[in-house]
Amino acid sequence: MPNRLSHPPPPAGLTVLERGWLSSNNVLLHGGEAGDVLVDSGHLCHAGQTVVLVRHALQGRALAGVVNTHLHSDHCGGNTALRRAFGGWNLIPPGLWDAVQAWDEAALSYSVLGQRCERFEATGKLCPGETLAVGKRRWQALAAPGHDPHSLILFDPADGIVLTADALWERGFGVVFPELDGEGAFDDVARVLDLIESLDARLAIPGHGAPFGDLPAALARARQRLDGFRADPNRHTRHAVKALIKFHLLEQQQLPWAELMEWFTSVPLYRAVWQRLGRPDGSLQAYGERVVADMAGAGVLAVREGVVHDH
Repeated sequence: MPNRLSHPPPPAGLTVLERGWLSSNNVLLHGGEAGDVLVDSGHLCHAGQTVVLVRHALQGRALAGVVNTHLHSDHCGGNTALRRAFGGWNLIPPGLWDAVQAWDEAALSYSVLGQRCERFEATGKLCPGETLAVGKRRWQALAAPGHDPHSLILFDPADGIVLTADALWERGFGVVFPELDGEGAFDDVARVLDLIESLDARLAIPGHGAPFGDLPAALARARQRLDGFRADPNRHTRHAVKALIKFHLLEQQQLPWAELMEWFTSVPLYRAVWQRLGRPDGSLQAYGERVVADMAGAGVLAVREGVVHDH
């Protein structure tokens, strides 16, 4: 019977570095003499902190390399800093291999979302169906489209541990980005939730938030949320716009109102979403101003003397 404790401790042989929401969690897989492997590297803004945290967690061991579950800026922004500090290889899912080699920031979503990521070098691919061997553990790489078409989750069947990235959090899942581009992906989300359920894991280590053991409860919450988005796709769109504004404020901490609106109106995704929603509020800037005001009213952001602050 799997352990259903809400937050069971991670087993020996791995270290979870739980981060704030701007940076994904980092999971250090202990590999003995062959060196440890880090899953995901956080945001560019925290790259220096990531190096310090990883160095401390290594306790003198080598870092053999980094694996990225997917290539959103909060999961791979520390890749280059880690490679400068420790050397080693860098494996990525195969779908955006060419985009990384050419550093196509539009294909990688960074310019489309108005986000930053330091250019990094991928040295190899980790493909769905392959096994990542680290120390005594064998991690199965499983395709997890939905939040990101190319995302992976990693599963250790021996100990029932699943690294769910942004496919499943304890209370939800990540923004379903293909839906914002007009590509249906809610069915992919549902299939990945079914896949995670079929693993019967005892511990999930998500891309954000604390590791958790009660996967049935988390899956039930995620499916309820997904049902709401399916019933009202615009609800998901509105949620995504707010989540991305919040992410930008997490990065910047504070911005003058005019500067935030200049950024908002310059981001291609927001214009596309605004048009798809029927051009609400008459202009993109007016729409952005209303969304930020709504977020401030809900206590998600704070506005003081013309400056918008993360809250």
